Amino acid sequence: MFEAVIWDFGGVLTSSPFEAFARFEAERGLPADIIRRTNTANHLENAWAKFERAEVDIETFDRLFAAESLALGAEVQGRDVLPLLAGDLRPEMVEALRRIRSKFKTGCITNNLPANAIGSAGGRTLYIAEVMALFDHVIESAKIGLRKPDPGIYRMMADALAVDPKRCIYLDDLGVNLKPAREMGMTTIKVVSAKQALAELEAATGLPLQ
Repeated sequence: MFEAVIWDFGGVLTSSPFEAFARFEAERGLPADIIRRTNTANHLENAWAKFERAEVDIETFDRLFAAESLALGAEVQGRDVLPLLAGDLRPEMVEALRRIRSKFKTGCITNNLPANAIGSAGGRTLYIAEVMALFDHVIESAKIGLRKPDPGIYRMMADALAVDPKRCIYLDDLGVNLKPAREMGMTTIKVVSAKQALAELEAATGLPLQ
């Protein structure tokens, strides 16, 4: 039934940045969820969206994010948020990806930032070359100027893999990013935890993944 499995990166193959956001807020005495609320307010055209489409540079992002967060109750510098994005790899998810690629086409759709953004903010690279090499095709928002949940980015992946969306499984940790994939016929899995996601992926593919 299925021909391809398409993955988000952060929060799926790595631990969720939301955990790092919560620690940062607690350490700084900031209101709980101020970073997530800033990210989701006007989520198609806010500072985060513009940065992930490479429409603004890091200085502009820093300033815009600070203004947007202040409007929601507390000023947070955008530059301070960037290092929090680099989660830890989930080895069990990477192993599942290895097994999946032996039977299915694989793709990665990631909303990311311009290449030097993380390093310039003092963090490490978000991507691990050995993991990215496991995908048949990778789409990065900052390279194409398009980001999830724009339906066009999912169509681009289906076209690149030469598969019908109805024969694709898509994993993401954000419901807003799953909706357009589901609407075009993809089977979607919301990643709440590695164990839960792998159980659902096993059921869909018939492969032992745990």
